[in-house]
Amino acid sequence: MEKLIVHGGTTLKGRVTISGSKNSSLPILAATLLTKDVCTIRRVPDLSDTNYMTLILAELGAEVERASGVVVVEAKKIKSTAPYDLVRKMRASICVLGPLTGRLKKASVSLPGGCVIGDRPVDLHLKGLEGLGAIVTVDGGDIVVNAKKGLKGSEINLMGKHGSTVLGTDNVMMAATLAKGTTIIEGAAAEPEVEDLANFLIAMGAKIEGAGTHRIVIEGVKELHGAEHTVIPDRIEAGTFLCAGAMMSDGLTLDRVVPGHMKAVLQTLERCGFPIQTTKNTITIKPNPDAKGFDLTTQCYPGIPTDMQAQFCALACAINDTSTITETIFPQRFMHVAEMKRMGANIDLQNATARIRGGNALKGAPVMASDLRASAALVLAAIKATGRTDILRLYHIDRGYEHLDDKLSDLGANLERVKE
Repeated sequence: MEKLIVHGGTTLKGRVTISGSKNSSLPILAATLLTKDVCTIRRVPDLSDTNYMTLILAELGAEVERASGVVVVEAKKIKSTAPYDLVRKMRASICVLGPLTGRLKKASVSLPGGCVIGDRPVDLHLKGLEGLGAIVTVDGGDIVVNAKKGLKGSEINLMGKHGSTVLGTDNVMMAATLAKGTTIIEGAAAEPEVEDLANFLIAMGAKIEGAGTHRIVIEGVKELHGAEHTVIPDRIEAGTFLCAGAMMSDGLTLDRVVPGHMKAVLQTLERCGFPIQTTKNTITIKPNPDAKGFDLTTQCYPGIPTDMQAQFCALACAINDTSTITETIFPQRFMHVAEMKRMGANIDLQNATARIRGGNALKGAPVMASDLRASAALVLAAIKATGRTDILRLYHIDRGYEHLDDKLSDLGANLERVKE
């Protein structure tokens, strides 16, 4: 086990290159199972989650090579069963369900694990596959899908009580590429990561229209072929560094980003008064000591993503004003609040709304990361705080941020990774 020791009170400055998107890489890697041909995926971030996905692909029978952000997969002959020992470590492993069903017409995948941030059901995934004609059962903790008569296109609505399902949309879209006839997904997730997956599938020979909207149309084809693809930049990592730049920088520039994927985040920061400049693939943010508080509610894309809620909570602590954050996607996703309070944050949590009275000086303290994005928020708070902060359970950060401590160190942060 490792922990991160942060000596706070430093100022960040410089440029940081944003890595490829974790939330794109995982389903795109899974989609390589749809063909027996070679697929090459570039800018895959070096994360524990992407490492687990390559291990799952290898366990399923694919040949996988990985070097310097490039993953080459050849899935000539694959098995239909994804093992519990690997699947339990990562929730996104559920996205092998769609391609296995599409290609083999059967699949058995253990119910996935991952960080605990409240109820994250897979019922919409199963509903979508059933809509394509598959028979789905849950037996002994395994999701068993049988489509021996083949998949048939149909109209499926994937809107849930908290909005669209990203991985559910991914799963159904992947399975539908090899179904007979036309599939229409209503209530589809419109996130850029879904569109990125669709672009890879199209490069493989799939016929897909409407990705990036709430209505996706897939015309099934007989087979898919190999392809090359470059993963889009990680908008959540970019948003995390934007919050860092607003909190404690002399000016921070993000390279290799897509500003158009981050409109809600950028608009919120601009309303607070933080100066922002954008080009086609860069964003520069500067501090503002007179920044105003904000009121935000997490929403499906194009709204503020739930994966940015904790980082905005950290930012609110640094603004000399009152802010409110309401979490609508995962209402229990506030486990970082108790840890921030240990550092002196003034946060009142009522149900799914946090009221943050910022401006209080944060002080270093031992804290514990509870999930991926909470851990990033604690790192930001620790850099802003005075004194030393020890952040335990560092493995959460490594699930979704490529070399975060190295990147922050290059910007001027004083931190070190040590064994507990």
